[in-house]
Amino acid sequence: MRVDGVLFDIDDTLVDTRGAFGHALSDVAARYLPDLPRERHPELVTVWRADVGGHYAAYTRGEVGFVEQRMTRANELHEQFGGQALDADAFAVWDESFQEAFAEAWAAHPEVDAVVDKLLAAGLAVGALSNASVALQATKLERVSLLDRVPMLVGVDTLGFGKPDPRVFLEACRRLGTAPERTAYVGDELDVDAVAARAAGLLGVWVDRPGARRLPVTDAEIAAADVVVIDSLDQLPETLGL
Repeated sequence: MRVDGVLFDIDDTLVDTRGAFGHALSDVAARYLPDLPRERHPELVTVWRADVGGHYAAYTRGEVGFVEQRMTRANELHEQFGGQALDADAFAVWDESFQEAFAEAWAAHPEVDAVVDKLLAAGLAVGALSNASVALQATKLERVSLLDRVPMLVGVDTLGFGKPDPRVFLEACRRLGTAPERTAYVGDELDVDAVAARAAGLLGVWVDRPGARRLPVTDAEIAAADVVVIDSLDQLPETLGL
């Protein structure tokens, strides 16, 4: 499985986004859902990450704008947990406080620095491909001291759409300077990360960290995916033959 380059997803792959969402949504609950007991705050994270309406996926396909999808999701969250409906002005205030609390909590997973350094020391090209905007993710990588080692190459706004479209993987490989068949893509989602990368001709690696998955995945689906499965980035160098 030796490759020439590694492309990383960012959220919940390099950065503990689930934890950051927990911090931001607890802040939302304190401001907008005061009757929701604190012990129920983890439910907010589960609902937000699941996005059962597929609004973020529609954004990655270029069908709706970022603000539109987030406002819809915020209102669905409020409806489910007893909050008031947000019009455009109220949502702008909501989103500002949400984003501020979200950014405060950005942190890389503890193993990331050592793993990235090992890949670079082995001579591999390293970059990032994400389904969020380039500017947002570059800021996130800079905040966690990764941008100088893991440059943000392709976001959803690079081509106007994102994963699982194979064209974004191929564009990221082009910018990384590696052939797709000699490039690994590492992400925390089985379908839009590992399986989609394999379909585009890359080596798909799924980081299935312990804890609640964003969406349920069966053993049969994992077996059929035919991708490399690891439960921590610590296992990546050895997986790639380093």
